[in-house]
Amino acid sequence: MAGVNDPLEIDRALRTAKAIAVVGCSPEESRPSNVIARYLLRAGYDVIPVNPGHVELLGRTCYPDLASIPKDVRVDIVDVFRRSVFVPEIASAALERGAGFFWMQDGVVDEEAAQRLVAAGIGVAMDRCIYRDHVSLGAGAPL
Repeated sequence: MAGVNDPLEIDRALRTAKAIAVVGCSPEESRPSNVIARYLLRAGYDVIPVNPGHVELLGRTCYPDLASIPKDVRVDIVDVFRRSVFVPEIASAALERGAGFFWMQDGVVDEEAAQRLVAAGIGVAMDRCIYRDHVSLGAGAPL
């Protein structure tokens, strides 16, 4: 059963995922979402930038929202770099898409959305950094 911040589920998600949608990916190289998206690309993931203000980021097609990503494009992890107030809408889109795991970055917290996702069988990382967890698994090199 899916849970919130379950170390085994986090490990499994990071080791088995192929594609990560980075919601709130910034074009600014100094922003954490951009730094971490570039790290995830170097680590071998297929990164799908999501930002309504851009059509391309990091040399990849950028989508305005999760619903705009074509259905035939795999999304294993939804990684959220948006303020907590936006999480309910993003969580609903992740549920509709059938995402495998939902990641809320440092400072992003929504207990209600997390419980909706868990009830649907989707694992959740909340108020955690995907980069730090990936490195702590020994799965990637530091930035």
